[in-house]
Amino acid sequence: MDLRHLRYFVAVAEERHFGRAAQRLHIVQPALSMQIRSLEEEIGGTLFVRTSRNVELTQAGSLLLVEARRTLAQAERTKDIVQRSLRGETGTVRVGFAGNAVVTGKLTDNLRAFRQRYPDAELQPVEMSPHLQSEAILSGQLDVGYSPSLGSAPDPRLIVEKVGAWPLLIAMAEDHPLAKKKRVSVKSLVSETLILYGLNEGEKSVAMLSAQMGTQSKAVHRVSSTLTVLALAGAGFGVAIVPAPVARVAIPNLTYRPIIETEMSADLMLLSRANETSGAVLAFLALARENR
Repeated sequence: MDLRHLRYFVAVAEERHFGRAAQRLHIVQPALSMQIRSLEEEIGGTLFVRTSRNVELTQAGSLLLVEARRTLAQAERTKDIVQRSLRGETGTVRVGFAGNAVVTGKLTDNLRAFRQRYPDAELQPVEMSPHLQSEAILSGQLDVGYSPSLGSAPDPRLIVEKVGAWPLLIAMAEDHPLAKKKRVSVKSLVSETLILYGLNEGEKSVAMLSAQMGTQSKAVHRVSSTLTVLALAGAGFGVAIVPAPVARVAIPNLTYRPIIETEMSADLMLLSRANETSGAVLAFLALARENR
């Protein structure tokens, strides 16, 4: 017994006529009659009482009609559930992000757009340090990551795509001597203590700044979040170099100045698995690429 047998049986039971049922099913009547006989042989009894004008269900046929309708409805529901999953309409997307993904608006824009297009899918945003996101994605703890470029070659099992780039600003206390300038040169930071976010990404920033300054910075504070970077800068512990959109964050006693060296910028990368199969994750990635 298969679903086709049940569909043919239900059509005959509802039409009470083989000819009309065959037309409804778009098959010839002899083929329909053969399928019903095959079903009756498998069941082990008669399902219809045939007359010259129509057919009537036997008691066994009436029982089968109830179960056949239930089975066909469940089959359609199963197909619909799987198809919705493949289209990304259901399922879960775990999204890792670093602070600059929020302040630049990329993360919130993508989360909002996905929620509007796929309201039945679940989003699980998780703040995570950039250097931890790659391994979390590969181990299955995350599905997607938003991270600045770390400078090293990405794992070949990952897809890494640039989704944005912004100029850099200097963040410092309002009473810092450099705050008197309208624009600040990186070379003027030689004697300053730098406040950097994270470990691996902090090393990248140090290397970039050292190349611009022509020497190593004298001291570095490494902290765990963007807000901590801004808090320490506002408190006078040093200066921080941040993406321009961070200036939207108002911190007491903190001010921002543009950098003269305009070639310096901060980027944001979208990380995902190269062999991704989840419909929801693939739908999220497709939408994020649309909104680049």
